Parts: sequence; C-alpha cells; structure tokens
Amino acid sequence: MSNFRLIDRDTGFLMPPSVDDWLPERHLARFVVEVVEGLDLRAMTGSYRGSGEASYHPQLLLGLIIYGYATGVFSSRRLERATYDSVAFRFIAANDHPDHDTIAAFRRRFLPQIETLFVQVLLLARESGVLKLGTVALDGTKIHANASRHSALSYEQAGKIAAQLQAEVADLMARAEAADQADIPDGLSIPEELARREERLAAIAKARATIEARARERHAHEQAEHDTKMAARAAKTAATGKKPGGKPPAPPLEGPIATDQVNLTDDESRIMPVAGGGFEQCYNAQAVVAVGSLLVIAADVVQAPNDKQQLEPMLDKIADLPDALGRAGELLADNGYFSEGNVNACAAAGIDPVIAMGREAHHVSLDERFAPAPPPPENPTPLEAMSHRLKTPEGKKRYALRKQIPEPVFGIIKSALGFRQFLLRGLDNVRGEWSLVTMAWNLKRMFVLAGAN
Repeated sequence: MSNFRLIDRDTGFLMPPSVDDWLPERHLARFVVEVVEGLDLRAMTGSYRGSGEASYHPQLLLGLIIYGYATGVFSSRRLERATYDSVAFRFIAANDHPDHDTIAAFRRRFLPQIETLFVQVLLLARESGVLKLGTVALDGTKIHANASRHSALSYEQAGKIAAQLQAEVADLMARAEAADQADIPDGLSIPEELARREERLAAIAKARATIEARARERHAHEQAEHDTKMAARAAKTAATGKKPGGKPPAPPLEGPIATDQVNLTDDESRIMPVAGGGFEQCYNAQAVVAVGSLLVIAADVVQAPNDKQQLEPMLDKIADLPDALGRAGELLADNGYFSEGNVNACAAAGIDPVIAMGREAHHVSLDERFAPAPPPPENPTPLEAMSHRLKTPEGKKRYALRKQIPEPVFGIIKSALGFRQFLLRGLDNVRGEWSLVTMAWNLKRMFVLAGAN
C-alpha cells in the first residue's frame, strides 16, 4: 500500500503565523530589507504630511521595488501581484499588499531621491569589504525605449501630413459654410472632425519644432568642428607656407533634413543601431564596473548612439564619488571610446587608460601573440605611452579583462533578469530608472559576494 503525506489545506494554524518564518535565514529578500532599513530615507519620509490616511512606509515600497528589479519583476502591476503570489515579496511587504497605483506613484515621485541612494549602497559595499576600486571598465549598451520606432515621424513626412490635414480642414470649413446640408454624409460631425484635425496639426507642429531645434543644435556643433578644422588648415599654411593638400572641408548645412525624425511617444529617445543589425528606438546606457566585484560604480544614460563622447562625463562621475570609496587607477574600454582627447582626459584625471586603438583580429597568429614588447618611447605623450603598453604582454593581459567585466553585467541584466526596455519615458526618468537597475544589481551582487566570503 502506498504511503503518502497527508494533503491538508483546511486546518488552521494553532498560533498566528509569522512572515519571518516563511523564508530561509539566508535569502536575498532578507538582505534587501536589511540594507534598505540602513539607508538614509529622510528625504522621502520628510515629504509626507503626517495627516490623513496612513501611508505605506518608504522602506516597504522601496524594498519591493529594489527586490523586484533584482529578480526581474519591474512593472507595478506585477509587483502588486507578487505580494500575493510570492513568499519573498510577502515578507518584504510584511504580508501587506500595496496596489499598483501606489507603487507606480512612489517610484515616479521619488525617482530623484532613489537615484541618490546609489552612492549609499556603494559605501555599504566598501564597508563590508566587497568593493575595492583600482581597475574599472567602461562600456555601454542599447536599451529599448518605452516607444516603438514606428511611432517616429520624419520632418518630410510631417510636412506632407500637415498639408493633407490643412486641406481637409479647408474642405470641412467649406462644407460647414454651405447652405445645402445635403452634401454632408450621415454620421459626419464637422465640429468633431475639425477638432480632431486641429489636435493632430498641433502635435505635428510641435514635432516639427522639436526637429528644427535639434537641427539648430547639430548645426552649431558641426559649425564649431568646421571652424576648428579650418583654423588647423590655416595654422598649417602659416607654418609651412604651403597650402594643405586635399579639398577643404565643406561647411555644414543649416536646417533640418528630410529624414530627421522625432518619436511621438518618447521624443527624447533616439533611433539607434542595435546588436545583430537593424535599428530600434533606444537609449544608450553607460556603466563603469569594478574589476573583481563586478559592482557598478557609476551609471548614466545618453541619447547619442556613439560612445566616444561618453568617456569624459563618466570620468567626472568617477571623480565625484566619495573619497571613502578609494580611487580608480586604471580604466579599460573598447575601441568605441578611443580618441587622443579621451586618452589625455584619463591622464589628466590620474587614471591609466587601456583603450583599444582599433578593432582586434579574432584569430591572431602565434608570432603576434608572443612577439616581444617593443622598446618604450622616450618622453612619450599619454597616447604614445598607452600605445606601447597595449603592445606589451602585461598590457594585452590587462585589456583582456575588459570582456570579463561590464559585458557579463549587461548580459545578466538584459538576459537573465529580462530588463531590455525602460518602463519610464524621458531622459531624466530613464536615467533614474537605470540607476535603480544598477543599484538593484549591486545589492544582488553584494549578497552573492557576502555568501562567498
């Protein structure tokens, strides 16, 4: 006769159950609660009035959101549902169930304050001995905006649609003024149709104005670059007495071009090339990751698809970190960040750059791999010093670390946790959300490192 354990779903508890008994002693949810309780949340708690219906404490809501981002639960509706379905979320919510509107409003209201907690978590990691600055690696990844690329409107297309709508408005006005109402089809409301077209015309006018403003900014930037190139040619002519070879650079064109676009859903996102080919509506998320711990020490989101202009701003973020965290002494980055100006910026910041100066071949011959290092140059510039270092065995070994640092972090965040698209819209909001994502990653990583030590 089979011997099975009794299935009993009806007998009540002899004593009231405690959520503290529902989780193992070592669990990520317990760790998140412990860390959040140690954070300085006065900027949040001080903004509550203290009257009316009692509010959920920021510790509870922040713990829910951070644990959600650390385990791949991002939307407020899924977070609310998890407080019923998941023991871990029940533990964090103290067996309560904040509704999705409350969770979403808290995240939206306190996103700037949540962003400032990023450094507090890093200080905690430093105190616990899992974060040691020294060598760091910088990289970027494209993350989809909360907008479809099919919602993008080009400058040329906007002009055509505006002309069509204006013609339709004129036709509707003519029908409204006609004495014979027999020409008006059944079901056609001229005031409603006029209002609809006026609304669309206003949206298109706003989109065209946005494109024109971006075109002016682009022209100013391109004009400055053109002036610099022309000044360099003039200086060379004055120094050598000879006219530089080649055609002089053409001046930039003013105004928007036909293919300039703006997205009607999130006008601060941009069309960007993505891995695997093709283009999507994205933001470019940047992260500086510490070697060894794989903790993110600085994060940002930009609209430019190119990484070359992002190195100096990330150096500034590293410099702004508290002295208690220590100082980075070496920065690894791929060819996308290479320029002489970026190398000089690293040197000025007191950081040794290890930045690829070109694309590496996939299959290097044995002779190249084990070639002896060339003699070091005398009185080298920062670029010459870095170039020589990359040719040495130690330099090659250091650069090889790059693929082992930021790329696994991005891979886990995007593939394992499933964060491939921002929930929020607008550059400031997605910057705050990326800080939240990387802070959640840091907490999860700290939990793993604490268990390994």
